[in-house]
Amino acid sequence: MRIGELSRRTGVNAHQLRYYEAQGLLEADRGANGYREYGENAVLRVKQIRHLLGAGLSSEDIAYLLPCAVGEAPELLGCPELLAAMRSRLQRLDDQMDRLAQSRDALADYIDAAERMGNESYPPFDDASLAPAPA
Repeated sequence: MRIGELSRRTGVNAHQLRYYEAQGLLEADRGANGYREYGENAVLRVKQIRHLLGAGLSSEDIAYLLPCAVGEAPELLGCPELLAAMRSRLQRLDDQMDRLAQSRDALADYIDAAERMGNESYPPFDDASLAPAPA
C-alpha cells in the first residue's frame, strides 16, 4: 500500500509516517515509480508506535522496543534489556515529575506570599509622580 492508504488506515499523517521511517521505526520498499510501498504489517506497526509514543517513550526507545512488541496495544516481551530500558525511562519521568512538583510548590509559595501582601502597588512609591501610569 502507498503512504496515503497507510495514513488513511492508521489516522497518522504522511509527514509523521515519513518521520517514523527516517527514525528506523517503519520500513517501506520503493516501487518502480519511486513511491513508498508498505506491507500489510505496517498498519500494526504504526499502531504499536502510536501506543508507545503515548506512553512517553522516545523514538529511540521505541526503535529498541519494537522487536519485542506483540499485538496492537502492544504487549512487550520481558527480556532483561527491554525491562532495563523501560525502567530507565520511568526513572527519567519520575525525576521530571519531582522537578515539576518542586517548581509548582515554589510558585505556590510566591503566590501565597504575594496575596498576603495585599493590594499595595509594587514597588511602593512615596512620590505619586513616580508611580506608573494607570492602564
